[in-house]
Amino acid sequence: MNSEKNSNSVSDTKETNWSPIDLSTPTTKILALGRWTVKGMVVSDRIPVMMKEVPATVRLYLTGKIEQWYVKPDISGVVFIMNVTSSAEADELLKKLPLGVAGMMEFDFIPLGPITPLRFLLDEPTI
Repeated sequence: MNSEKNSNSVSDTKETNWSPIDLSTPTTKILALGRWTVKGMVVSDRIPVMMKEVPATVRLYLTGKIEQWYVKPDISGVVFIMNVTSSAEADELLKKLPLGVAGMMEFDFIPLGPITPLRFLLDEPTI
């Protein structure tokens, strides 16, 4: 059997100064997906809490922590785009809202960031 090296082996390739491309993306916003808990499904219990929830949510909007807010069309919860850089910070803020304190709403968080591969479309070096 021939023990010659395969011409495609790593040891036969030319050494280059190639370094991996950094495609990391910083978290600049958090998408918060809210859903009613079992406790929050009881509308008669929820209405009094909502009277406090709306002003508290408006305050987060006015301070810039909530950038956009939506309701799911099936009324199963809300969706916020938040100006925070961590899920922990978003969770801390939303748990302090009246529905969070009452255990009526929970959130899932999705970190968002700029589409950094777009930098390859630019002619100038990245900053």
